[in-house]
Amino acid sequence: MQLIRLFLVDDHRIVREGLASMLATQADMQVVGEASTGDEALARMGEVRPDILLLDLEMPGLDGVSVLERVRTDLPSIRTIILTAYGSDQRILDAVRAGAHGYLLKGAGLDEVLHAVRVVAAGGSLLEPAVTERLLGSMEQLLRSGSIAEMLTERERMILTYMAQGFSNKMIGQELHLAERTVKFHTTILFQKLQASNRAQAVAKALQERLIPFAPPSPP
Repeated sequence: MQLIRLFLVDDHRIVREGLASMLATQADMQVVGEASTGDEALARMGEVRPDILLLDLEMPGLDGVSVLERVRTDLPSIRTIILTAYGSDQRILDAVRAGAHGYLLKGAGLDEVLHAVRVVAAGGSLLEPAVTERLLGSMEQLLRSGSIAEMLTERERMILTYMAQGFSNKMIGQELHLAERTVKFHTTILFQKLQASNRAQAVAKALQERLIPFAPPSPP
């Protein structure tokens, strides 16, 4: 069994100790480091090279989004889950844009945190439902304002490609190592970007605009 090596960053000691105690009960997880500030985290993570960074957003000095940006550039093998009390639309958007692979609020239960760690460690991503709802609302406002580029992201193209061949959300999730509800979230964003009301319309428009190949791989 391969251990999932975790690094905890939160300026509240009691939160770090609580997380460490909780994670220590899991046979497949090991806490390899802790930090109370973003600067301390960046200085130490290069030494211990964790698999997963559990990161708060609001800290003295370097905040969580700035840490995310540095990790994405300097330590790209580390995958990050935001675990914070802050769920404002802008903070969620900032974290996702900076490369967060998961976003949980501190009210999340033990099972949700452990599930997120395992999903992200396996290469997937996960946003808890309350976060997804907030993010979707922000995306709708941005779309109405015309400030989102119409070009699809690479992940959205991949999802569309599988969708065109009839893959279900669950099958797409298995192919791309994403939680099924994360695929649903991306699908909703695709419908908005393509101004489609269902899968058939989205695929038809994507093919018409040559956004995806005409002969995508067949489902298993």
